[in-house]
Amino acid sequence: MAIEPLVSPGEFCGLDGITHLCAGGEAPWLKSQLDVYQRFSELKSTSYEGRDAIFDHGENCRKKIGKLWGVEPDRVSFLPTAADGMGLLARGLDWRPGDNIVTTNLEFPSVAYAWKDVAKKMGVEVRLVSHRNWRVHEEDLLDNVDERTRVLAVSQVSFYTGQNLNLKKIATNIKNSTTLFAVDSTHASGALNVPAGSTDLCVSSSYKWLLATHGVAPCYLSEKAESQIRPTCFGWHNLQIWPPQGAERQPKVEELGMPMKLEPGNPAMIVIMFLEKSLDLILEIGTEKIQKHNRALSEEVNLGLRDLGLELISPLDEVSRSGNTCFLSQDARLVSAGLAKKRVLVWGEYGRVRISTHLYNSGDDVTRLISGLSEMHLP
Repeated sequence: MAIEPLVSPGEFCGLDGITHLCAGGEAPWLKSQLDVYQRFSELKSTSYEGRDAIFDHGENCRKKIGKLWGVEPDRVSFLPTAADGMGLLARGLDWRPGDNIVTTNLEFPSVAYAWKDVAKKMGVEVRLVSHRNWRVHEEDLLDNVDERTRVLAVSQVSFYTGQNLNLKKIATNIKNSTTLFAVDSTHASGALNVPAGSTDLCVSSSYKWLLATHGVAPCYLSEKAESQIRPTCFGWHNLQIWPPQGAERQPKVEELGMPMKLEPGNPAMIVIMFLEKSLDLILEIGTEKIQKHNRALSEEVNLGLRDLGLELISPLDEVSRSGNTCFLSQDARLVSAGLAKKRVLVWGEYGRVRISTHLYNSGDDVTRLISGLSEMHLP
């Protein structure tokens, strides 16, 4: 049966005649976001009333992230980037020499290197668990966790291979320990189910599968994590300044709890309004339906690439698949440039080409991709 898009590509800007297979790099822009910008512009010009309305959009967006992730909205804060999420733990935990962090040697830099400063200053070990033939095994991660492991930090979906980790399996094995489970769900949120409630910290960029843009990263923080970390950045937004204080500052000031605890100042409200709009679409369709669609397409991509004799590094089994399918290439940039000339957009860098299939893609897109690659006669 032919796989049809869940949302017409015509609902996005600039996709006429384009096969867009790079949501994992930069998602296309919804035409409906133009209305959001107009609304923000109007509200921005109406003083208190307009600002209150903008903040109401922010709280609505918080609720929608909570619904998407299956967590309480008051445990969700808005950070500037996903990197800031891991930074909360790196800066906020009470580190001791001999502590360790467990992650993988295939991790995105913002996860793998978030601990660079504490490793140097506090004598903390960063354990980079090696992949086995491009696959990270949950058992290998767990085997490296001990009584001194403060954080186990991973991406739910690998930016490099597209592998989807079994987060619930990992969480179950460390839930009775003091180890915090930190997850970057950037390549899963909006594309697959994200069990954020099984983590202690779950953060995601907004400009990829969530179909928004740069500047806001929703972040879930568990009560367990909140009890272990201390805030390291303060401002008017996360302190009890008004009404207790007026114009003059005082030596002591109380801190606010979640969700304001992680927001020392105003988040990027226009980006939050963009995110709110894209979440309306994602929630209307439903994550289960999107996940099934994306995995069906990624299976077609995976099999098509194998038929071309390309070296796949993405898993084929369903639960480990995501919307990202990747193959090795020494000339990844040249491959992506060659496909772009055929009006097929993919993401090629760091020795691999990544094909991302999302809700606006179809089986016909996969056919155009495989045909384009076949014409290039890749080695």
